[in-house]
Amino acid sequence: MTGEIVPGDGEAGFDDATAPSGGFRKGAFGVSGSGDTSGFGGLVRVEPGGAVALHSTERPYGGWFDEVTDALIDAVGQATYDAAVLRVLVDRGEITYFVAREHLLTLAQALRDDEALRFELCSSVSGVDYLDSGGPAAGATRPRLHVVLHLTSMTYRRRIRLELAVTAEDPHVPSVTGIYPTADWHERETFDMFGIVFDGHPALTRILMPDDWDGHPQRKDYPLGGVPVEYHGATIPPPDTRRAYR
Repeated sequence: MTGEIVPGDGEAGFDDATAPSGGFRKGAFGVSGSGDTSGFGGLVRVEPGGAVALHSTERPYGGWFDEVTDALIDAVGQATYDAAVLRVLVDRGEITYFVAREHLLTLAQALRDDEALRFELCSSVSGVDYLDSGGPAAGATRPRLHVVLHLTSMTYRRRIRLELAVTAEDPHVPSVTGIYPTADWHERETFDMFGIVFDGHPALTRILMPDDWDGHPQRKDYPLGGVPVEYHGATIPPPDTRRAYR
């Protein structure tokens, strides 16, 4: 084999019908003409990076999503809401508010305390690294590091998501521990794995890796490392030297 086979070159079952187009890929593995009987050949997937496509769902959002949005606007004021909420995405029965980090605490306080909202519980704080994930290159206009907070209203049995993005060069986010104490260890883990710094956290130290560990293991540019493993005469190379999978 003299050249690399890539989707769309007409070789080995790859053709233009399975190549990425408009942010979508068809089929389970980008392969066609293989006599697929699994049903996955009809699968249409969003290309990596589609999760950070900069579009916003138009109102009305449907169901109680509009009630929550209106209550949030009433609680913080239209001007603050417009400055704080960059876009809103409704997908698969869930609503996500993409927020500016400088307004995170204002929104979180209102979401917890306002009688029409009552999101009393922050059940999760996690991170995502969208480096090399397709779409526009990561940079100042598309920060690669995202922080995701899941808020639950036990009063109204509702759940929403707040998401904000920062660059690797300025990975600072306000800590919500003063509003949601449950976020304490979640923020520590996100800091440990992604290097996102939560300003105002009472004790932002590593929680999984040793204190003197170099780097943040769940960043996409973190080296996999490893050593070759021999088993019954076969050698399995380290992860960072194996073939790349699409």
